[in-house]
Amino acid sequence: MKFAIQINSSPYQSNAGYTAYQFINAALAQGHQVFRVFFYHDGVYHALKYATPPDDELQFTAQWSELARLYQIDLVVCISAAQRRGLLCADEATRQGKQDNDLAEGFRISGLGQLVEATLEADRFIVFG
Repeated sequence: MKFAIQINSSPYQSNAGYTAYQFINAALAQGHQVFRVFFYHDGVYHALKYATPPDDELQFTAQWSELARLYQIDLVVCISAAQRRGLLCADEATRQGKQDNDLAEGFRISGLGQLVEATLEADRFIVFG
């Protein structure tokens, strides 16, 4: 089965993102495919490169980056939600005359079209948060 996932809440606001992460790992272990993970609303904070939680807490951003690297999962961050929260990729920062790249490795910025495509390509679409 092919899954598409949407995450709406920040990593420190609720456990929805971590639950999604655990679900994805379980699905992959069972031989399923995860087509795309779409980070929307406060879920975009999962992609923040500069997040530095204490050492004894879960390192959400690093875990997502590693998951994307191991399984070639497409981690898409909604551009509108990211801009509203000050999270910019290098290209968008340059376009706006800013010098920053807030996006962690393995994530990419895109629009809602990627979410629509994910819902069409996947067998199941699940929203967390």
